[in-house]
Amino acid sequence: MTTGAGSRNASRNAVAHLLMLAVVMLWGAMFVLIKVALAEISPQWFNATRMMIAFACLALVYRRQWRQLTREAWLFGAAAGGSLAIGYVFQTQGLVYTTPTNSAFITALVVVIVPILATVPGLRPPGAGTPEWPTWTGALVALLGVALLTMPTHAHWTSLFQAGGQEGVGNLLTLFCAVGFSLYVIALAHASGRANFEQLILLQIGFAMVFLTVGALIMEPLKANALSHLVMPGGPLRQPFVLVALLITGVLSTAVAFGVQTWAQQVIPAANIAVILTLEPVFAWLTAFVVLREKLELRRGLGAILVLCGILAAEILPRWRQRKRQTRTVSATLPAGQPGVE
Repeated sequence: MTTGAGSRNASRNAVAHLLMLAVVMLWGAMFVLIKVALAEISPQWFNATRMMIAFACLALVYRRQWRQLTREAWLFGAAAGGSLAIGYVFQTQGLVYTTPTNSAFITALVVVIVPILATVPGLRPPGAGTPEWPTWTGALVALLGVALLTMPTHAHWTSLFQAGGQEGVGNLLTLFCAVGFSLYVIALAHASGRANFEQLILLQIGFAMVFLTVGALIMEPLKANALSHLVMPGGPLRQPFVLVALLITGVLSTAVAFGVQTWAQQVIPAANIAVILTLEPVFAWLTAFVVLREKLELRRGLGAILVLCGILAAEILPRWRQRKRQTRTVSATLPAGQPGVE
């Protein structure tokens, strides 16, 4: 029985890792897809519409959950949905001005920002410790990488968010997006084991839809014809590419992908998910290279490498140090002559 249970757990673990890898590949490609679509539709109405599509799908799939919603699901769903909305508002607005590659690599700073935000007592998930020196070192390396990646050629280092005009503004907005998504990861960590998975994914997308729609009405107010400008002849929703982009982002990269992440974070450690997420900007750059012929000159390429190295260092080194300490502790408690744990 124990062997069978262990086999099932290993199988679920492997499936969770593979699904998260597929999700990250999809999310990486979405930077390019959305960048192209934003030429035809405003960023905040793109966000609101994709969430409407995602919520409609989830409301249908999880329709049996409506009568079983718990107080915890409402609270954690609101927190996760609000954080998600903040991330998307800044990410999509920033993508109007900056490149898909810059957007992806700056967004990847989520992996570094999460443990730093976790130092705040009110945000720290249960069981999470304070960051050690490898985390801070990784954060500094990653930020240096962002500086090299986003600065225009021959620009001074102080021009990170200034030189390059609109691109600098886009980089700064995307940095705020990384903070929003970091809060989302922390919200999921708090919800793990305390809220039903199906209810959590349903409510978080529902709240994100509401927040993003309100944000779109405020940031991009409509005329008296309300939403009809989206569907009128020549409007954004009459453009085939925009429709395809909304369906892919709404159904696959939102409804399905966030469902996968919410489930996977209850199966495998958040640190493993964070490491997998470091591949997202790599897939984004590969897509941008193939579709948009976007190239990285030497300095920007070095910056991209430093970002990945910093993120990996911030995740892998603390875990390696913790495992080493645990091994020493176990070895010290074993009777003399008994072999240690390998």
